[in-house]
Amino acid sequence: MSDLVLGDDGNLRCGWGTSTPDYAEYHDVEWGRPTTDERTLFEKLCLEGFQSGLSWLTILRKRDNFRAAFADFDHTVVAHYDEPDIERLLGDAGIIRHRGKIEATINNARALVELHDADRSLAGVIWSHEPDPERPAPESFADVPAITDESTALSKELKKLGFRFVGPTTAYAAMQAMGIVNDHLTDCWKREECEDERRALTRPDA
Repeated sequence: MSDLVLGDDGNLRCGWGTSTPDYAEYHDVEWGRPTTDERTLFEKLCLEGFQSGLSWLTILRKRDNFRAAFADFDHTVVAHYDEPDIERLLGDAGIIRHRGKIEATINNARALVELHDADRSLAGVIWSHEPDPERPAPESFADVPAITDESTALSKELKKLGFRFVGPTTAYAAMQAMGIVNDHLTDCWKREECEDERRALTRPDA
C-alpha cells in the first residue's frame, strides 16, 4: 500500500484511507478530528478494545450493530448490564462475540460512572495525555508509531481508574481516532483540516 494515494477527486489521502469506501469515509470525515464529547470518546475507546487482534475494517462495518447492542454507548445504561445481557450479546452475530471484550465494555461503563461521580470527565483524562502539538507531522507510515510515552501513560491511568482492554497500543489507536494526535500524513488533504479543528478546540480540565 502506498503511503499517499491520489484519489479520483484529485486529493491525496493516507494510503489506508483509499483501500475501501468504508475506510475512505472514515478517513475523510472522522479519523483524527478532535472531540471532547463523552459518549463519542467512550464509544471509540470501547471499539478500539474490540478491535484488538482484528482488522479495524471489521469493527467499522459492524459499528451500527455495536451501537444497537450497547445502547448507543450510553454508559449509564451499559453500566447496568448483567449476566443475561452478556449472554444476549454473546449470541449477537452482528458484533464481536468475545466474552472478555463484552465484559470489559460493561466494566468500562461502570468505571466511567465512577469517574463522573468524582466530578471528572473521560475527556479530561484523555486530553491530559496529549503530546506536544508541535511534534513533526509524519511524512510516511514509517513515522507513525504504534505506541508512545503518552499512550503508555494514558493506559496506566485508565487502568488505575478501573478501565480494561486499554493497553498502550489500544490507547494510541484511540488517541488517533479521537484527534488527540493528528497522524494524517503531511501531504494528506485532511491533515490541515484536523489541525485547524485542534487549534480551535478548548481543552477540557483534567
